[in-house]
Amino acid sequence: MSRIIAGAAGGLRLQSVPGQGTRPTTDRVKESLFARLEAWGMLHDARVLDLFAGSGALGCEAASRGAAAVTLVERHAPAARVCRANAAVVHRALGRDDVVAVHQGTVAGYLAEPGEGPWDLVLADPPYPLGEAELTATLASLAGRLRPGGVVVVERSSRSPEPAWPEGLRRFEHKRHGETATWFAETDATPSPGAPR
Repeated sequence: MSRIIAGAAGGLRLQSVPGQGTRPTTDRVKESLFARLEAWGMLHDARVLDLFAGSGALGCEAASRGAAAVTLVERHAPAARVCRANAAVVHRALGRDDVVAVHQGTVAGYLAEPGEGPWDLVLADPPYPLGEAELTATLASLAGRLRPGGVVVVERSSRSPEPAWPEGLRRFEHKRHGETATWFAETDATPSPGAPR
C-alpha cells in the first residue's frame, strides 16, 4: 500500500491497483518530486493533470499539498475504481468532494477532447512498456495547453531515452533515482521554475 506523504491528507493510506499492470511510484521518488514542485511554487491552487494515473497516488499527493483541481486519467477499469476510492480518501481529509476528478479512458482520447486544460502541472507516469512514439504523441498533445509557468513531469525507467520533446516544450531538468528517472519540461517561452522571472 502506498500513502500520501504530506499535506492535509498526509499519512493516509491509499489503495494499490491489484495485479501487475501498473508500476507505483516509490515514496522516495514521490518525496523528491514533490519537494521540487513545492520549492518552485507549483502546487498551491494549481490545476493538475495526472496521466496514466494508476492508483492516482501522484494526483492525490498534489491535492493533499494544495492543488485546487486534479484530474486523474486512467484507462483500465480496476485502476480507475482504485482512483475513485483514493480520491474519496482525499476528499474526506480535505472536507470537500470537488478537488479530484477521475476520467476513465485513454490518455489520447482525453487529450483529444476540446476544452480540456490549460494546466499548471501535468504528471505523466506511463507504464514502462509504453512506446516512445506514443509518449511523444502524448507530449505533443500537451504543447500549448499549459498555463504560463506550467510544467510537465515525465517519469520513466532510467534505462529509457530522454523523451522527444515536441515544439513548444523544452526540458529544463532531469533527476535519476536508481531505476527511475524524472524529466521536467516547460513551455519554450517560460523561464525555468525557481529562476528569476
